[in-house]
Amino acid sequence: MSPTLPKTCKSLLATMIGFDTVNHNISGRRAPEADLAVYLEGVAGAMGFESQRLPLDDHSFNLLVTHEADPAAPWILFESHLDTVTVEGMSIDPFKAETRDGRIYGRGACDTKGTGAAMLWALKQYANAGEGDNNVAIAYTTDEEISKTGVHGLTSKHLPTLSWKPVGAVIGEPTMLEPIVAHNGIVRWKIHTHGIAAHSGDPSKGRSAISMMMWIIDTIENAYARGLTQSHPLTGKAQCTVNVIHGGVQVNIIPEHCEIEVDRRTIPGEDGAEVVPEFEKLLDKLRQADPDMVVEQQKPYIDPPLNPAGGEAFMEIVQNTLSAAGLPSAARGAHYGTDASQFPEIGIPAVVIGPGDIAQGHTKDEWLALDQLERGIDVYRGLMSAHWKNIA
Repeated sequence: MSPTLPKTCKSLLATMIGFDTVNHNISGRRAPEADLAVYLEGVAGAMGFESQRLPLDDHSFNLLVTHEADPAAPWILFESHLDTVTVEGMSIDPFKAETRDGRIYGRGACDTKGTGAAMLWALKQYANAGEGDNNVAIAYTTDEEISKTGVHGLTSKHLPTLSWKPVGAVIGEPTMLEPIVAHNGIVRWKIHTHGIAAHSGDPSKGRSAISMMMWIIDTIENAYARGLTQSHPLTGKAQCTVNVIHGGVQVNIIPEHCEIEVDRRTIPGEDGAEVVPEFEKLLDKLRQADPDMVVEQQKPYIDPPLNPAGGEAFMEIVQNTLSAAGLPSAARGAHYGTDASQFPEIGIPAVVIGPGDIAQGHTKDEWLALDQLERGIDVYRGLMSAHWKNIA
């Protein structure tokens, strides 16, 4: 049975907020986005659109909603993730979707169920008006907040099997409806040191893994991070920080193990695959200085930067659409990462744009301004109607 069709985009968003979709890496729940995806599948069907469940290896799935206006026309893809960060420590009911003072409150209202609601509502208006012959797809993806398994599956497995390829992708994140065309990438990895456990009454019989790690942290902060000179005019300078450390088991035992987690921000044009091998050269110097040092690096998690190179024609249409709507159209960059960076990797230019301010995302009283939501519908509808044949 199809769900009752919401009367407004606000009511659609309120229902979406009511689903607990805290990322499974945080909540421990299997496929927490699935119930919301099923609901959206029903709403899309009630609006007259086709939907496909695109399975992922972790038993969850992405949802692809499509509207084909003309088999010969170009396709434009919109994407919004369904998962959220934790609700721990929130000062409001995270799932109540309370409205007051021109805002709607709740976890995901801003990041980023608001974009998902606005995209579907814009598609409803676009299809009902019959104002364009572009084909439009909306992908609702999983696990953006931690591992990006949803968008990885979409770009590596799902899109290549379809009979069409989009001319570009519009990624929903709160940008105050300004276009983000470039952002930094991420390389995260763990470094382990291995010592020898001994009673702290006679430290000479052991070797401290924490002491070894102190030299490594000093190298990261004073030799490596300070030596990073790479920069991009839109996203700033490359960065590297040590943000998590674990070591030792008891106060009177020389620690046998220590582990740190390193966060390296890569700029557009950098190859994240080169980061860990590059740092291995610095570790080799430490091993040479102290042959007793035992240190190893784990395989990194790599999320590439969003590089605007090659997407100039796509971006020109996006900017013209924003200008025609009386909105700022200057290309912007961001320090954070999004799903957008995966699309240029398979030859699809991407832009990040959506209602709301990133400053409200992940906060204890997350909210989205309702006028931003309404403006977001207009922007997405305008992009659906744009002249994509010019670059198809």
